Amino acid sequence: MKKSILSIVLLLITSITVAQKSQRIAYIDMEYILQNIPEYLEAQNSLGAKVEKWKTKLDKEARAIEVIKTDLSNEKAILTKDLVEEREEDITIKQESLRRLESLYFGPKGDMYNLRRQLVKPIQDQVYNAIQTIASRKKYDFVFDKSGDLVMLYSNKKHDISDLVVKMINIDQKKQQKKDKIAAKKELLKNEGLTDAQKEQIAKKKAVREKKKNDRLSRVKRIEEKRKAKLEERANIRKLLKEKKDALRKSQEEAKKKAAIKESK
Repeated sequence: MKKSILSIVLLLITSITVAQKSQRIAYIDMEYILQNIPEYLEAQNSLGAKVEKWKTKLDKEARAIEVIKTDLSNEKAILTKDLVEEREEDITIKQESLRRLESLYFGPKGDMYNLRRQLVKPIQDQVYNAIQTIASRKKYDFVFDKSGDLVMLYSNKKHDISDLVVKMINIDQKKQQKKDKIAAKKELLKNEGLTDAQKEQIAKKKAVREKKKNDRLSRVKRIEEKRKAKLEERANIRKLLKEKKDALRKSQEEAKKKAAIKESK
């Protein structure tokens, strides 16, 4: 359906071009442009690293759940009904937590979506702004994306403005870097002219931010310590159950041996 609509649009544009010889058309290769913007490549690499980290964490949680399920299956025969129900409830909670975490990372409005917008969208906006500026200056009526769904059966290289877009983005970025340096120098000079009281106020605000950050890290640390303690407690319970199981099996074997000796007499 989408390709049909694009084909109709192409036919309409072609008809307009034939009817009006003054129409000016250009095209770009979006993939080529993005691959020649270092910031875009860095953003893609950063996003890819995050995605791999999230996938690794999800896989680790999934494997941990499978271990708990296997342990329950092996020990079910020697556990009380209450302990079995407790373990099953724990597994259900962990599975629901895993699903929530997966949705948090890869859901429609999850971390991946937000991070992509944060990293990639500003660069894409730069590209579109550069295209609009060039089209306005060169008086192009239409600019097509060669790498898009609209198939170009033929394209003359002289109408390709991809390199021009890349150059314009590089120029804009250099201008922005220059502005940032000037702003940083102004801020530095501004701080140098501050009174001791003003400097102290800035230092206090910085200390408050640092304290909030440290408090947040401390809360995360406490939660992690509680989680580890709980896991250790469960490991000790499994160890005790295993020891009881081994002791029971040993007792049964000794009983069988005694019974066999008694029968032989």
